[in-house]
Amino acid sequence: MTNYLDFEKPLAEIEGKAEELRALARQNEEMDITDEAAALDRKAAAMLDDLYGNLTPWRKCQVARHPQRPHCKDYIEALFTEYTPLAGDRNFADDHAVMGGLARFEGRPVVVIGQEKGDDTKSRIERNFGMARPEGYRKAIRLMEMADKFGLPVVTLVDTPGAYPGKGAEERGQSEAIARSTEKCLQIGVPFVSVVIGEGGSGGAVAFATANRVAMLEHSVYSVITPEGCASILWKDAEKMREAAEALRLTAQDLHKLGIIDAIIDEPRGGAHRDRDAAISAVGKMIPEMLKDLDGMNRKQLIASRREKFLGLGKKGLAA
Repeated sequence: MTNYLDFEKPLAEIEGKAEELRALARQNEEMDITDEAAALDRKAAAMLDDLYGNLTPWRKCQVARHPQRPHCKDYIEALFTEYTPLAGDRNFADDHAVMGGLARFEGRPVVVIGQEKGDDTKSRIERNFGMARPEGYRKAIRLMEMADKFGLPVVTLVDTPGAYPGKGAEERGQSEAIARSTEKCLQIGVPFVSVVIGEGGSGGAVAFATANRVAMLEHSVYSVITPEGCASILWKDAEKMREAAEALRLTAQDLHKLGIIDAIIDEPRGGAHRDRDAAISAVGKMIPEMLKDLDGMNRKQLIASRREKFLGLGKKGLAA
């Protein structure tokens, strides 16, 4: 069953009517509703094209958070073989918001790391809605160090509203852990690519996405703060999230123009949640393209190009 977003309500009505007609036809085989259902399907398709061809930044946030959107676990299961998860930070605990381990991508050994939000109430609570604690970032550091030691490319899948802001996380050094993870991203001498598959929120995302190549799905978002958080700070009113989303320039299209990301991955019509297999396949085609760009670069070149990439952020926007 499709989970419709607020702005999709008119579409839900049309698709619902088409399904009602088909249900009636299944009950009464003498009924011929082929033309009526086809007309509704055409109307729904046109509306879907119109809605998703003109998404506002706030609506893109809603799409990026869609509960039926494929998550990190889905991508790993579909695109990677021989996945061997590795747990724990060897210091405090295992953070279930962060998953990662050794795997093969198209036969090539890699280390894959990502944030997992969960897909039902139980798993969302277990995964803390994709919000990592310090031990999650320290797990990522451990995996990146392993990749560096054995010369394995790193692939990260980013999908988090941000780092967990709880008291325990702060007591265990949340900001330090994020900073160390970001630092480690800049230090490893192996090919490093990242894809924002949903939300890229704050330092919690940067700590996974300080990569040689960064791509975003068409309707994903990436920003220093959520629109609600920004609105609460600037206007003392979280309901101004639409204005905040406009100001944050958080869409893949804006970020590509500004040179923050390197590529945009097209999503199926109506968003990744409407055709999960197609969205996963599109990401699967982008990862080898990004890795191919880095083939032939030695350790020093990989580190230097990554540092230059992030030290140069903002120059493209200023030039424009």
